[in-house]
Amino acid sequence: MTVNGRRRSLRLDPRTSLLDALREELGLTGPKKGCDQGACGACTVLVEGRRVLSCLTFAQMFQDAEVTTVEGLADGDRPHPVQRAFVDHDGMQCGFCTSGQVTSAVGLLETENPRPSREEIKELMSGNLCRCAAYPNIIAAVEAASRTMRGR
Repeated sequence: MTVNGRRRSLRLDPRTSLLDALREELGLTGPKKGCDQGACGACTVLVEGRRVLSCLTFAQMFQDAEVTTVEGLADGDRPHPVQRAFVDHDGMQCGFCTSGQVTSAVGLLETENPRPSREEIKELMSGNLCRCAAYPNIIAAVEAASRTMRGR
């Protein structure tokens, strides 16, 4: 599979989740193992630009796919507009859910809906939970990123 723009070859047990392959085999710590049941969204990655809960999918399903984690969103030293918006709008508190939130927001804005309303953001980001309840700031960050990304 290609991960964050780099072709990777892995020998894995066929039962290995995409999350475990990314974290344990490739050392990518952005996707988090929260619930390991697909309920929290902390493990969200992009596969061909679409949001995927990596704890619920087998790595072997993506042999020829482009997988992007939060580590692969920036352009060199320049953060992705969603990453910048999360910083600017204080869209994180403890930080545990942040990588899944950011990655989910990127998939939402780049693939699903580049101009979501506030209500659509709430609905479309509802699979990403934040125990710190930073939701107002997360929504503000996604709104700001949407405006920024439309302008580029």
